[in-house]
Amino acid sequence: MPQLNTATWFITILSMLISLFIIFQLKISTYSYNPNPQTLPLKYKKQEMPWEKKWTKTYLPLLPHQH
Repeated sequence: MPQLNTATWFITILSMLISLFIIFQLKISTYSYNPNPQTLPLKYKKQEMPWEKKWTKTYLPLLPHQH
């Protein structure tokens, strides 16, 4: 039974890794990014509750006098 020749594996794996690195670099270089990203201020919308539409006055319950 012939033995497996592993002498070329190092060059094969190294060339594959270099090729993958170059391909990924070319893929990434095609993307365009905003050069100066800035955060946008969040705009909060205030929700009106039904009881806020009318003027209401809340009275405290009458407290008994303490002597």
